[in-house]
Parts: sequence; C-alpha cells; structure tokens
Amino acid sequence: MLQDKDRMFTNLYGYHPWNLKDAMKRGAWDGTKALLEKGRDWIVEEMKASGLRGRGGAGFPTGLKWSFMPKDVEGPVYLVVNADESEPGTCKDREIMRNDPHILLEGCLLAARAIGATAVYIYIRGEFVYEASVLEGAVKEAYDAGLIGKNACKSGYDCDIFVHRGAGAYICGEETALIESLEGKKGQPRLKPPFPAMAGLYGRPTTVNNVESIASAPAILKRGADWFKGFGRENNHGTKLFCISGHVNKPCNIEEEMSIPLKELLEKHCGGVRGGWDNLLAVIPGGSSVPLLPKHICDDVLMDYDALREHTSGLGTAAVIVMDKSTDVVEAIARLSYFYKHESCGQCTPCREGTGWMWRMMERMVRGDATVEQIDMLWEVTKQIEGKTICALGDAAAWPIQGLIRHFRPELEKRIMEARKIAKSAA
Repeated sequence: MLQDKDRMFTNLYGYHPWNLKDAMKRGAWDGTKALLEKGRDWIVEEMKASGLRGRGGAGFPTGLKWSFMPKDVEGPVYLVVNADESEPGTCKDREIMRNDPHILLEGCLLAARAIGATAVYIYIRGEFVYEASVLEGAVKEAYDAGLIGKNACKSGYDCDIFVHRGAGAYICGEETALIESLEGKKGQPRLKPPFPAMAGLYGRPTTVNNVESIASAPAILKRGADWFKGFGRENNHGTKLFCISGHVNKPCNIEEEMSIPLKELLEKHCGGVRGGWDNLLAVIPGGSSVPLLPKHICDDVLMDYDALREHTSGLGTAAVIVMDKSTDVVEAIARLSYFYKHESCGQCTPCREGTGWMWRMMERMVRGDATVEQIDMLWEVTKQIEGKTICALGDAAAWPIQGLIRHFRPELEKRIMEARKIAKSAA
C-alpha cells in the first residue's frame, strides 16, 4: 500500500484550506523557479524518463506528447488543460481543482515551459461551479504573488493562465472538440491530421492534457523520474487516483500505486464489496466507457493499462464502478447506452445512428423482447461502430455492450427465453 510520504495529492479530501499560504506549507511552488531555469529540454526528458502516461483515459506517454511540440515557432503556442470531467463514475480532477488548485497551476506553468507556451487555458466543465470559482481564486492569488504572468516566479519566463467554463457536453472531453468549444464553436471533434501539436487552438501549436497529468508534473520534477518509476510495473509507472463507487462499503477517491490488485484496492480502502467478495457480480474498472469484468477476472486482475487490456478492458480514468449480485447488469448497460446516445454529437453517421439503435436494442434486451439471433446482430452493430468514427465516442458506446455480451450472454438468453415462456402461457 502506498505510504503517505509518497502521495502527490496531499489535500485530496480538503482537510486543509486550498489557499496559496496553506498550499505552500504543503510544498506547492517550492523550487519552481529552479525547475523553470533548467529549460524545456530538461523538463521534457525528465517527464519522458518518469514513464507518466496520460491520466485522462488514453494513457499516452505525457513526456512524449510534450516532445511533439515544434520549437522556434513564431507566434503563440498554447497549453490547454482538459478539466471537462464528464466520464460517468469519474470525480478525481474535481477534487484536485477544489482542494489543491495550486499544484495544478504550478503544473501548468512547468508544462507550459516544457512546450514553449506562454498562455494556458483550463477548460473546466460548466457544472463545476464551485470548483471554477476556487480555481479562479487560486489564479488570482498566483498572479498577485508573481508566480504566474510576466516574469513568472522571477524566472524571466512569461506565462498567463485563463480559466474557461465549458457548456456541459461530454463530447468536449475529446481534445479537438474541446478546442472547437474553446474557440466558441459547437463542440465537435476535428479530423486528424493535422494534430493539435501542429494546428490546434486558433490554428496554433497546442498540447491538450488532463488535469491529473498536469498536476502530477511538479512532484515528478521535484522528486525525480526514478522516484516515480519506483511505483507500478514496467510501462505502468507511478501513482494514480482511483474513484471507487457503487456497491462497496465505503466509496472513496484514493491515490494508490499503479498495478495494485483490484481486490486489494477495494478491500483496503473501501471496506470491501457490500455483502462480501463472493457477492461481487462485476466491475467496470475505468469509467463507464470500458467493458465490465466479471468476478472471476476481478479476483486477481491488476489495476494498470496493460493488465486490463489483456482482459479486453481498460484502465481509462480509473473510475471503478462496483456491481454486486443485486444489480440488473443488463439494465445497467442499457442505461449507459442511453447516456452515449444522448451525448453523441451527431457528426459521424455510425455514431449518430448506431448509438440510438444500440440503446433501443438494449431496452428490448432488458425486457427480453428479442430473439437469441439478435444478440449476435447487436454484437455486429457494435463492431460496425467501433473504430469507424472521428473520435472515440463510438468506441465508448460500443464497448460496454461488447463487455456485457462477452461475459453475460447467458443472462441475455435467459431473459429472452423467460419472456417467451410468459408470452406463450398468456396466449
């Protein structure tokens, strides 16, 4: 289990004030000037060496992403922080912003230095009203103290930070849709290439990173890449915020070591599954968009990118949704299908038409108003959507249904047969 001295997020639960004075007592803005003066190449190489992978869901190496930014370009370069935390079950970035905003701002400054940006936009979900006001207050404190803005931290580097409130669309969690929304347009994903590193916000080189990824940078740069690599397995290094909800005795957010066994995570921090481990039905390990895993896999699976991929799921945002045997798993996935149907931006035909088709079919599966052959048809439709859209929302809509069919097909068939018996006896 991770020791308290190794935690990067020391005020995750808001036991202490978020203001600058108290944040500095916890180590925020300590030695930031010296880190800035080491230059962009050193920061990028240290982040690459740490093995930090993006904490927004995709898991792309953060340092490598920063290295894609062109050097010696004329005109502005931007860093955009994705704080549009809309994935169901996920509430980690929200806690960072409302309880420890200064480590995010410090991370913004260091990341901006690494990519050569002089302006940072934090795109925060519109519903996060309190979090946005806290963040704006922290930005003001940082400006007043000379930590950001002109000659930030007296390092000779200029960097402005702006907080932008979004309009509450799940699709704006996708980096190019976020950029479109930030520019004042409808939030719809862009075709790539060009990638944001070449033509992003206002057509300028841009890097988009998740809140947790950026907020992790100060601790990594201060303590060193080797310290961070000391946690987790190869290619899955560091610590991670896990959001655990559903049928556990004590739902919580917790910072833990990557690659911790799922069972250990739930039993040590959440008091175990409601009714005991044997009462577990399934777990969605990484937010609603990744396929669920049945109990026999959960018994010994590790919580990292590679282990979950081996079981045809994913770490995603590390939002662990626990379902015990009281759960109607078919109805649970149907509810997620409605969410993705509702949140589709409608730009791509497979997603626009397919998400509605899948939701309607899932509602029929809930009632048993289908045939066994239609289970295969539903599977085929998910495959016609997966990988065939501009962004990953099509995949996100298809994967929960694929997980249901893969692991709980007997439950679907049972419902259909029972509904058929009832109809026959009624006739």
